[in-house]
Formats: sequence, C-alpha cells, structure tokens
Amino acid sequence: MFWQILKNFALQNLVTIGAIVLFGFIIALCNKRFYRNFGSHGTAICYVTGVIGTPVHECSHALMCLIFGHKIVEMKLFQVGDDGTLGYVAHTYRKRNVYQRMGNFFIGVAPIIVISAILFGFAYLLMPDMIRSLNANSDLTSAFGSFGGFFSYLWTVIKSFFVEAKHWQWWVFILIGSFLCLHSTLSRADIASAWGGFVIVIVLSLLFNIILGIIKLEWLEVCTYHIVRLGSILVSTLLLSLFISLIAVVFSYIIRLIFFRKG
Repeated sequence: MFWQILKNFALQNLVTIGAIVLFGFIIALCNKRFYRNFGSHGTAICYVTGVIGTPVHECSHALMCLIFGHKIVEMKLFQVGDDGTLGYVAHTYRKRNVYQRMGNFFIGVAPIIVISAILFGFAYLLMPDMIRSLNANSDLTSAFGSFGGFFSYLWTVIKSFFVEAKHWQWWVFILIGSFLCLHSTLSRADIASAWGGFVIVIVLSLLFNIILGIIKLEWLEVCTYHIVRLGSILVSTLLLSLFISLIAVVFSYIIRLIFFRKG
C-alpha cells in the first residue's frame, strides 16, 4: 500500500507542480536568450514588450493574492526604474495561516499559470480546431504508461500547433503571445515567494494521499486519474507558452544575424 500511495503522490505532483517548475525554467531561459540576442538594444525591447506583458504579469500575482487572502499593500503595473524592476506587487499575510502560507507558492508562479491560461483562451478564440484536437489527445494517463507513449503525445501536440501556421490567426496568436510570454519569467522575489509555499503544498499533498489511501486505495486512484487529466490540460497549455517562447528566440536569432552580425 505504501508504494501505491507514493506512486500516486509522485504522479499527481509530476503533472502539476513539476510541469509548472520545468516549463517555467525552460521558458525563462528562452526569454533570457531572446533579450540577449538584441545586445545593447535588449533593454529597450524589454520596455516595449513590457508595456503589455508586465501589467499582465503583476495582475496575475494580484489575482492569486486575492484568492489566497493576502493583503495587497502596494502595486505597480508598469514602471521604468533604474534597477530594472518593471513592476511589483507588495503583499502581506498571516504566517500562522496555513492556507495563506500555501498561497505563496501559487502567488509566486502565478505569471506562468495565468499567462498560459490567457494564451489558451486566445487560442480557443482564434484556433478552436487546434484546441479541440489538443483536448481530444491530451491524456497523460496513457502517455505516462510508456516511454514511447509520452513522445507520441508530445508529437500530437506539436503537430496540432504548427499545422495552424497556414492560417493568419496563428500569426496573430504568436504576436500577442510573444508580448505575454516574454514577461512570464519569474523574478528572484517571485521564486523566493514560491519556495516559501512549496514545502507546505508538498506536505499537504502527501498527507492528503496518505489519508485517502488508508481510507480506500481505490478512491486515491480515482482522484489521481482526475488530477492527471487536469494536469494534461495544464501541460498542453504550458506547451503553447513554450512554443511561443521558442519561436521568439528563433526570431531574435534571425534579427541578430541580419542586424547585429558583429555582436
């Protein structure tokens, strides 16, 4: 029974928290490379994209603050500061409140989740056929059943996305998405906040799995199935953000080759 509980616990967190951390890290690397490819013009480009991306980034933090009962003390949606800080949300919470402490994780990673969700909404409006295809094939329950199954799932998502490039809606989606994805990167303060709630989220998740597994293992299996199904949608959504970030990096390399060859 112990190993079955541990397996369910690991799978639940792999397709949720694990996906957020992994994709967030890769997207952050892509965004960093994007701005570096513009050399000394990178800061100016960051300000231009930040006019749209930064307010969304900060509003996502504020949204999670409200959901988890944190008090917003001060908020800047966009600014041009000497220290490079484009915006921020200052908030307080009761440290004895477990729910509010857990919320630190979701407040910290909010830009990754919220911006990906917004992109998913835009994709649904502009490319409904692609979203229907993703929903029909995004089943990580079977994908994790074998090594080949996961790559089969990944290929389905990639194919569903890039086949839309023949339509103008896809290019509009990439343009809008770039302004948002380029500012989904977490700051050091965001990471510190997320880390503060990460341990509590993991502990509560483990306790939940142990208690439910002891009561009835079949209930835990059903719970894991539904969490993985939701995780499948999350992964598909995060993949959209990753694809846009990768396309932005490719674009920045092209611009660098054309205009900044000496750099």
